[in-house]
Amino acid sequence: MILLLGSEAYSPFRMDALKDAIAKLDPKLGPVAIDARWVYALELTAEAFDAEELKRAAILLNAEGDCPGADFYVTPRKGTISPWSSKATDIFRNCGLKSILRVERGIRFNVKYLAPQPWHEPKDLRLSPGAAALYDKMTEGVYTDLSDLFAEGEPQPGRTYDVLAKGVEAIRAANEELGLAISEPEMAYLAKSFAAAGRNPTDTELVMFGQVNSEHCRHKIFGAEFIIDGKKQKHSLFEMIKNTHKKRPLDTLSAYSDNSAVVKGFPTDVFATNPKTHAYAFRKDEVDQLMKVETHNHPTAISPYPGAATGVGGEIRDEAATGTGSRTVAGICGFMVSDLRIPGYPQPWERVYADFPKRLATPLQIMTEGPLGGAAFGNEFGRPQLCGFFRTYEGEVAGELRGYHKPIMLAGGMGVIRRSQVLKQDVKVGALIVQIGGPAMRIGLGGGAASSMMTGTNSEALDFNSVQRGNAEMQRRCQGVIDTCAALGRANPIFSIHDIGAGGLSNGCPELVEKTGGKFELRAVHNEEKSMSPMEIWCCEAQERYVLALKPSARAFFEELCARERCPVAFIGVATGDGRLVLEDTYFHNNPIDMDIQVLLGKPPRMVRDVQHVQARREPTNFADVKPMEALGRILHLPAVADKTFLVTITDRSVTGRVARDQMVGKYQLPAADCAVTTMGYKTYEGQAMSTGERTPVALLDGPASGRLAIAEALTNLAAADVGSIGQVRLSANWMAPCGDPGEDAILYDTVKAVGLEFCPKLGVSIPVGKDSCSMHTTWTDAAGEQKKQVAPLSLVVSAFAPVNDVRLTLTPDLKADPEGESSFLIYVDLSNGEYPLGATALAQVYGQLGDSAADADATLLKHFFNAMQEIVKSRLALAYHDRSDGGLAVTLAEMAITGGRGLVAKLPDGDVLEQLFNEQPGAVLQVGEKNVSTVLGIFRKARVPASVVGAVSRALRTFDVFVGSRQAIKTDITWLRRAWSETTYRMQALRDNPVTAREEYDNGLDETDPGLVFHLTYDPDEKIAAPKGSGKPRIAVLREQGVNGHIEMAAAFALAGFDAVDVHMSDLIAGRTDLADFQGLVACGGFSYGDVLGAGSGWARSILFNDRLKAMFKTFFARPDTFSLGVCNGCQMLSQLKDIIPGAENWPKFVRNISEQFEARYATIEIEPSPSIFFKGMEGSRLPIAVAHGEGRVWTDGTVPSICAAHYVDGRGLATTRYPYNPNGSMGGQTAFTTADGRATIMMPHPERGFRACQLSYNPGVFKVDGPWMRMFRNAYAFAKAQMK
Repeated sequence: MILLLGSEAYSPFRMDALKDAIAKLDPKLGPVAIDARWVYALELTAEAFDAEELKRAAILLNAEGDCPGADFYVTPRKGTISPWSSKATDIFRNCGLKSILRVERGIRFNVKYLAPQPWHEPKDLRLSPGAAALYDKMTEGVYTDLSDLFAEGEPQPGRTYDVLAKGVEAIRAANEELGLAISEPEMAYLAKSFAAAGRNPTDTELVMFGQVNSEHCRHKIFGAEFIIDGKKQKHSLFEMIKNTHKKRPLDTLSAYSDNSAVVKGFPTDVFATNPKTHAYAFRKDEVDQLMKVETHNHPTAISPYPGAATGVGGEIRDEAATGTGSRTVAGICGFMVSDLRIPGYPQPWERVYADFPKRLATPLQIMTEGPLGGAAFGNEFGRPQLCGFFRTYEGEVAGELRGYHKPIMLAGGMGVIRRSQVLKQDVKVGALIVQIGGPAMRIGLGGGAASSMMTGTNSEALDFNSVQRGNAEMQRRCQGVIDTCAALGRANPIFSIHDIGAGGLSNGCPELVEKTGGKFELRAVHNEEKSMSPMEIWCCEAQERYVLALKPSARAFFEELCARERCPVAFIGVATGDGRLVLEDTYFHNNPIDMDIQVLLGKPPRMVRDVQHVQARREPTNFADVKPMEALGRILHLPAVADKTFLVTITDRSVTGRVARDQMVGKYQLPAADCAVTTMGYKTYEGQAMSTGERTPVALLDGPASGRLAIAEALTNLAAADVGSIGQVRLSANWMAPCGDPGEDAILYDTVKAVGLEFCPKLGVSIPVGKDSCSMHTTWTDAAGEQKKQVAPLSLVVSAFAPVNDVRLTLTPDLKADPEGESSFLIYVDLSNGEYPLGATALAQVYGQLGDSAADADATLLKHFFNAMQEIVKSRLALAYHDRSDGGLAVTLAEMAITGGRGLVAKLPDGDVLEQLFNEQPGAVLQVGEKNVSTVLGIFRKARVPASVVGAVSRALRTFDVFVGSRQAIKTDITWLRRAWSETTYRMQALRDNPVTAREEYDNGLDETDPGLVFHLTYDPDEKIAAPKGSGKPRIAVLREQGVNGHIEMAAAFALAGFDAVDVHMSDLIAGRTDLADFQGLVACGGFSYGDVLGAGSGWARSILFNDRLKAMFKTFFARPDTFSLGVCNGCQMLSQLKDIIPGAENWPKFVRNISEQFEARYATIEIEPSPSIFFKGMEGSRLPIAVAHGEGRVWTDGTVPSICAAHYVDGRGLATTRYPYNPNGSMGGQTAFTTADGRATIMMPHPERGFRACQLSYNPGVFKVDGPWMRMFRNAYAFAKAQMK
């Protein structure tokens, strides 16, 4: 092993934050000086090491020679392999460094103690409580010696448990030892089954049974028989949910039988590659909509970043493994935690009820790290995250602690699937069982069972073992394989496909061969940790894997496909037809599994829940001394209400080029959208929409009401999109409940009954998919040795999905400019039935109360409202729309004013001031132009929905005046509102990111004359510019490396401009299957090649520069005068590192970490400068909107000779800017695009391929009609290419 020393591991502000954290954890340590540098460990082959390879390794790692000594190191836990290592090792292999087996990264620490040290007690940060600030105990370790970092033990044998001699006692011992989380009846069932078989079970069989039959996987509570208050109930929870589909099955193609639900979509032009030629083309097909929502609560509680990352990754796999192969389109991510307690920012409702459990991440840690993990996985995979929620709740109710120490981490999404792929096929005898994706690793062991247990009841070691790790780049490779097979239509060789999640192969493989039985070979499973036992290999939850049943005749095709995508593939078994499940181990020459598959997947004893209602006494709210302005200020700081920019801008919301509505709205790009909308393709305006709803505190007063309100909120959010009648809507219901706690099972039953048998049938909507997590409690022992317990409220999160007829009609909350020559008015729709309770509202929460009565929803009124709104949306009668939910009508109006930058005067109906302002009954506000007011009121009147004009929008003023009756209740302005609303996100950003940029963004709200986004055109974006006729289509290579995810929308833009776009993987060039000599154009696309390890684009560039043949091929291409090249985002970073072989690019800059030190997903404005670039011809002087999505976009150059800049960021006044986030990365002068002297090669960090259609733009004040601002760029390239063709 060799250690190489790298650069500094912490920027100055992050080092300051680290020292502060250490001082808070261990004040006795005193001030310290810390030298922290990256260190890279190289595992070498046994053969003689190549000095030239060591030199190249140092270049790749930006590292020096041997690493000098250290006080200590922090590295990934010994015996594990980090995602960084997997990706970096891939780069080394693809760069031809054959003598290096693996590379791992850590941090070398040298510490000086600046305060005097007592001789008898020398200071050692490694042993100090402050060490907790240095590493994540669940994934990393602190070491003084790394010589054994790559040590590998011998494979470990399995175990057996003596059921034949000890009976059920042997199963009980295994249950406790292995954390199986199985019940007494299940233990008896197992003992009886193995006794009948005449053999003792292995640990592999028992852990597999525990995973497959865990509450997490089998949902036993939802299938249980319920006895409530001594009376046997007629229905199970599942039956009541399924009743919604029974009542409304129309157009639902798959429900309850697959990973996702599928509903009828649209015939459309699908843009995809030909699996044989790799040429892109549009082809007609029936494309349907799928939907899925999952939770990942326990893993996020113990290790937030990987827990949330693998939560998102697992849900994406669920979508991909629907039918015989599909793909996700957009995602949801939501969090519920206990109170944040941001340092230096105490809130009046936050109290300390008990010591926080030490084994769990704090709410602040979860909300600092968890969203980053979820966002990073989606960003790297290439799935936009467009919806979500964030709630904090913690309190003491009737002497019981309630809240979310065990958090809710919800991941969901919607996708598309071809009609021919909707249903899985029967697995035929002889079918090959194939695993694709990553290797087995000693991670995620017991995760399914652990998630089924009350947090804190498992042993700490088992919690440790259930930590997972994510590698989105590997999952992206799998998706490429699935996409290609699905594109074959009815010739798809896949019979059935399952994702590998909870339980690992022990869950996925038996499900695949349930009807046939199967024989598997353990040592065929890819395995990166050779010392693992058979149980660990079979049951680990190593992520980014799928198992599928494949037609035997397709093996050669499938192997070639996987090789092209660099997707690991293993043929691990065969469907046998004998009904047995057999796992052979050629190393130990035994069978870790040999059983009748029905013992595993048959029907273990059905659970019975014998429970009681508990009559709880609640105190009414008391707001006697509360002033409306003070209350509004508190509520605007509450996380459920406050600005959520810190959660939104870390997520790529434009990737795929199919996003029509993301969270950020209006000319100030603030997060307030009611729903998310995507298109079904690149030629259509048809699409799909989704929204969320939850009102969990209400369950502490009225469980059924909380369920109805969650559905109502999801529907009032979705009403902003053109989805047609309410019957088009499908819901996902995610039930999180503290089952087993007194009264909670009965509340759950009552709520499911209200939703499934009553409310949804009245609405005419169905719930074809959902998820449950029924262990929402936390137990721990405090510092005094006292047992503590916190119980979450019943928490129903509803996600609503629907097809969209026209994505352009979606309404947003930001108040718009008045129509020409008109005023605009505010129409208030009140669905309260005249009741305005304040229990379990944001108002109650910020004053530390709960109350005794809560809001509720009326199905008939809600249905009429939704259908009336659809008529208004379809007829384009409204300018803006926002629903009423958390915080009440005052917040609805405030968010409309803040996001639009326009003041208002509202006069609400007379009544109690606080009730009118802050009740959270369902409702909405519309901004309507003067000429349409009577029409809109007439539509509501006809629908028997209460609606009235309550105010007007100010033309120029920023004042915010709200009256209740004749009494002025609120008098302020937009500056005050935004300052209060955005302070929570500022505080979180300042803790997590660069505090200087966080403050800049927060202070932008003080600029009362800021015009926001302003665009200026010097050309007609819809003009089809002239190009020479004839000679066929020019060919463009749409180049991608593993991890690139922006290639499809890039290809679509070039194809619509007239090119013959061809998918070219780097593996094609390396293998010699494709040559750049056959192309006129080359575009290097955006994404995360190799996960951006070793510097964004560096691994990709080095794989070219370190390969003499490839380097010559690219050099020849760039030199040809008839060619052009474009690099965008990751492709920009890569091409900038090829500057020495691109004529005229010698002085191009490199791109380094954003000044915020965070991934930035923004909608910015850039100005096109005069330059030779062939792409920007005729666009000079235009100021155009563009999507930004990168982590390393800041221009860095030695400054000796300026490059030719082709575009720069500008602010709303049209001035070049470095102000954040108008310039999201901090590049001097706002520089963001560069070209060569002849203009044939251009690189740019923002994404023009995500703005070639007007419907792709997050904000468009009517400037762009059909084509977006960037279609001209692709047409310019086409005109150039055609002119070069002979």
